[in-house]
Amino acid sequence: MKYNPLKKSMDYKGIREDENHNLVLVDGTVIPAEKRTRCEVYSRIVGYLRPLSQYNKGKQEEFKSRKTFNIKNEEAPASK
Repeated sequence: MKYNPLKKSMDYKGIREDENHNLVLVDGTVIPAEKRTRCEVYSRIVGYLRPLSQYNKGKQEEFKSRKTFNIKNEEAPASK
């Protein structure tokens, strides 16, 4: 079974995929599989960008446990 980063992130929001690969939203709305578009997730590994679908199982597990940070772009204080 291939790792699907989108599927993991959707599980906790209540969005699920049925047996026909249709998305079923929390409110019951069904998005047919033929209307969906594949979204490839890229991440930086060892200095270059690479799609998650090409990661080996170990790197996929590592990616799942990564923490992300937001860095605010604040100006440095002016030096005297």
